[in-house]
Amino acid sequence: MRRYLGVVVGIIAFVVGAVIVYGKYKTKTIEAERTLDAERIRSAYLERVGWIRSIPDEKVYKDEVGTFFRWYFNEVNEHLNRFRGNREFDDYLTELEQRKKSGGRDAQAGEKKASYDYAKALFDQMRTGRYQPIFSGTDKGMRLDVASGDVKRTGNKAQISLPVVLWGAQRELREDAKVQKMVTSVSFGVNWKLIDAKGKLYGEMTVNGDPAGKIDWPERFIREFPPQMVLGHFDMDLLPAEVAKIEMTFNISSRAPSGGDAVANYVWKLDAPAEWKLKAGEKWEGAEESVRPEEEIDPSLAAKKGQAHK
Repeated sequence: MRRYLGVVVGIIAFVVGAVIVYGKYKTKTIEAERTLDAERIRSAYLERVGWIRSIPDEKVYKDEVGTFFRWYFNEVNEHLNRFRGNREFDDYLTELEQRKKSGGRDAQAGEKKASYDYAKALFDQMRTGRYQPIFSGTDKGMRLDVASGDVKRTGNKAQISLPVVLWGAQRELREDAKVQKMVTSVSFGVNWKLIDAKGKLYGEMTVNGDPAGKIDWPERFIREFPPQMVLGHFDMDLLPAEVAKIEMTFNISSRAPSGGDAVANYVWKLDAPAEWKLKAGEKWEGAEESVRPEEEIDPSLAAKKGQAHK
């Protein structure tokens, strides 16, 4: 009897072992399939996005970008359905929480959470068909969107907030000691020319440097974020009441890993929205006076002088 009992125990042990091995094999197989399918979606995205980044007509772009995102997020949804993915897209928050529970101290945890929240807000706009930039331009293979132009309060100060989305900046993924790091090459500059109702230059503002809250690898926070984008926002003081028109120029440069430089310029001309301006009589804080040639202040003078010399 004991002899048979040993055989039975051996068979049970073999079956349990086989089940465990099969379970591990199946888990690895599913994970490999998940990775391959995610790479398939990413590859298809990169094949299609070249046209979206380069559409010359702004209206055509605004019409097509919605269709493009619908296709992309349909692919993402099918992927999540097949592999039981996280539809809350908050794996990064879980990661931060696990670090906290394990006793690890992260002085930048608050900033990382804020970056996730910012990326998630734009991600949700793209995913739900609410991504409708108020300006878009293309140059040197890169596309710049201004996602919105709301006035927001920081403490007691009201500012114009311009969230920007840059498509196609050059970047390179590097791995060191099993740690992945995305190195993105991009630098920003913004110039505002403020024109009064008579067509004269009223004032000018220049910002050189990255936008606030710059995120150059959104996929670090949300794996499914559309690849190769840079996010951030420029916050500007309210404009004088006398400003009627604005000419905004974004200067962006990006260097490829192969060594080439792309220097792109995007010019946005618009009527100054009423909500962007101070009330009549309110002082424009931080303004400095400078001497400019008359022709620069009033372009009509240059035209008149040109006619006089003919």
